[in-house]
Amino acid sequence: QADDCSLPEFEAAKALEKLRGKRIMFVGDSLQRGQWQSLVCLVEHVIPPERKSMKRGRAHSVFSAAEYNATIEFYWAPFLVESNSDIPIIPDPRNRIVRVDSVAKHAGNWVGIDVLVFNTYVWWMSGFTVKSWWGSFGNAAESNQELEAPVSYTLALKTWANWIDANVNPNVTRVFFTTMSPTHQRSADWGREKGIRCFNETTPVSREGHWGTGSDKRIMRIVSNVLGRMKVPVTVINVTQLSEYRIDAHTSVYTELGGKLLTPKQREDPSRFADCIHWCLPGVPDTWNRILYAHLL
Repeated sequence: QADDCSLPEFEAAKALEKLRGKRIMFVGDSLQRGQWQSLVCLVEHVIPPERKSMKRGRAHSVFSAAEYNATIEFYWAPFLVESNSDIPIIPDPRNRIVRVDSVAKHAGNWVGIDVLVFNTYVWWMSGFTVKSWWGSFGNAAESNQELEAPVSYTLALKTWANWIDANVNPNVTRVFFTTMSPTHQRSADWGREKGIRCFNETTPVSREGHWGTGSDKRIMRIVSNVLGRMKVPVTVINVTQLSEYRIDAHTSVYTELGGKLLTPKQREDPSRFADCIHWCLPGVPDTWNRILYAHLL
């Protein structure tokens, strides 16, 4: 439960009524996909089987609720701006190049959406620097520039913000931005020196204000500064602090790799295979959607 306010209980029928005749789209990486999956799970049980459908794509997936003439959609854009690792994904972050000055390839899919929910963070934090590029990708492999991750993130977020300001009518479309989802890769952050990241954690951190090394406050400031200068109002869904406590809520060794659940042998090697980035469902993303739901009411 949030400090200083009481979140309304999530009511699936009421949420769908608010989305009647509308399209809501989550845009971002796999963590944003988790928030999309969470919302679909929260509402779909009240819809008769013959009145709902799911269409999955590599970049764009759509859950349709015919009963309400509504869709709940996910669009894959892990950096929001374009990169050479959108589809297919380049596994080695050192070979990824981010085009910080363009969202054009993705943004055409955002036009005509009634509620847009954006997020980007964890893909920027795979190293101290990010290979960044301006212009077309013609010779990006030879001419990219290594920028510190927060610098590259700032340029990209400004590009995204400029597109929103130029193309979104706030009287028609509501825009949300979900803050960074914490990773729990270092058990020493919560005082368990001999722990294996989030593996075998079964209770939240109880120390108020806990903040681990998996959340970069520089990124929080960048989001605040860029969004604060936009013409189009963007509602921030601040999930970072509340999610920081939930070291117990990650998929850990019950995750998947390459679309398949870990084998029993892999689960026996948590130091290598435990996933302390993504969240179990039901779980933390449901709370993120309760906050979103409160804004939509």
